Amino acid sequence: MNDLSRLVARLRALPPSCGPVRLIAVDGHAGSGKSTFAARLAAPLGDAPVLHLDDLATHEELFGWTGRLRDQVTGPLSRGETARYAPYDWTARSFGPPRSLAAAPLVVIEGVGAGRRDLRPALAHLLWMDLPAAESWERGRRRDGPALSAFWDGWTTAEAAHFSADPSRPWADALVRQLPVGYEWLEGTPATAGMNHSVTQCDDPERPY
Repeated sequence: MNDLSRLVARLRALPPSCGPVRLIAVDGHAGSGKSTFAARLAAPLGDAPVLHLDDLATHEELFGWTGRLRDQVTGPLSRGETARYAPYDWTARSFGPPRSLAAAPLVVIEGVGAGRRDLRPALAHLLWMDLPAAESWERGRRRDGPALSAFWDGWTTAEAAHFSADPSRPWADALVRQLPVGYEWLEGTPATAGMNHSVTQCDDPERPY
């Protein structure tokens, strides 16, 4: 049995943070496993909608997507309206057809910078994938292959600068750590986290990120 139920119960009990919506953020370094964990968390949350911040970032604005997020996503959600955002196509280097994001009771936002300063007031809970930058980036480079080596060189510089100016980890409500099978999380801020819960099932151990 997947013991995410305790975390799910905790998230369901939170008060709304963005209009009628509870926004749950999954942040961490690129390659730390945010997308996989967000998908596994969304399922027991009633197939909660998931917004990938890669869909709002662009080659020119790796971290300059705050305005698009506010105008296209958090603004409508705060009014109880369905959000509509244009996802960025990283191959075509242009925005694609709009997608809808329902104002569900819980919505998951995952991506590097999901816990940034401008977004935190709208968040009900911030989860940080607790894997060091160097290890995360190595996993990401291995996943994407040598064709994206130059992109990763630029990305790591930009990510380091972003977290230096606007760190998320100190503000996390819980730290999530991947185990050989499943996850564990430490509730509370990094300075006070002390309650250790283990998730004993991992549906896709061959794809750890």
